[in-house]
Amino acid sequence: MSAALQREPAADPRAAIRARVAAASTSFYWAMRLLPEARREAMFTIYAFCREVDDIADSNEPPPAKRAGLGAWRREIDAVYADKPRTPLSRVLAEVVHAFALPREDFFAIIDGMEMDAVADIRAPTLADLDLYCDRVASAVGRLSVRIFGTDLPAADRVAAALGRALQLTNILRDLAEDAARGRLYLPREYLREAGIAETEPQAVLRHPHLAQVCDRLADLAEERFAEARSAMRDCPRRAMRPAAVMGAVYHAILIRLCRRGWRDIEREVRLPAGLKLWLALRHGLL
Repeated sequence: MSAALQREPAADPRAAIRARVAAASTSFYWAMRLLPEARREAMFTIYAFCREVDDIADSNEPPPAKRAGLGAWRREIDAVYADKPRTPLSRVLAEVVHAFALPREDFFAIIDGMEMDAVADIRAPTLADLDLYCDRVASAVGRLSVRIFGTDLPAADRVAAALGRALQLTNILRDLAEDAARGRLYLPREYLREAGIAETEPQAVLRHPHLAQVCDRLADLAEERFAEARSAMRDCPRRAMRPAAVMGAVYHAILIRLCRRGWRDIEREVRLPAGLKLWLALRHGLL
């Protein structure tokens, strides 16, 4: 766990949580600003938890140390649900869990997803394994989020399932070069084989002349998930889905820009101008 959130601070640990979210300068921060204060603070706490376990999975520590760190968080989640949290972050998390009736299994799913990265570098997973990974690291976060937004309808869980996958697939396409530098390749094995790519070594795949074929197929899959999420949102309370709608709009705009850029110059960063983010937040957050 990070030192800033482990030590017992003199002030409310929520200040450290807010600072961490603001420093990240993410689309998440823009979308969560739409929420009333209590719900916004709860989402910031979920974000801080996700950053903690993600930092463990992405650290330079050997796999046994990563597993130990994630195991410590599994025990801490059990402590949260037993009303015995032991760190400043988990004490705030306990308040959020009880205030919004958050399911324990989704926290464990997130940790399980991080462990998939921590145990060994993921390289060309099957479509089934990629879907499981996306469910754990993204859709599980969505299932926690929709409850904080204010709904636990089955349609809201469908939004979480589809939108979480859409966002994660967009992340995969955006971060191809960065992931390859870490020895990771999340492009699905079936798509690689259909494109005639036998390699699974990340850098070799990124140099292959048929890379664009694989990326276009994954982008199509992300588009399907975005469409499923929009459809499921129609069966949810509109106000509760505003943050999800903004996140979906921002990431869909990123996906469109990635496809327009193409897959030959994948190290060229694709970012949305602040003005476009603001316009999307206003359009989808106020309608």
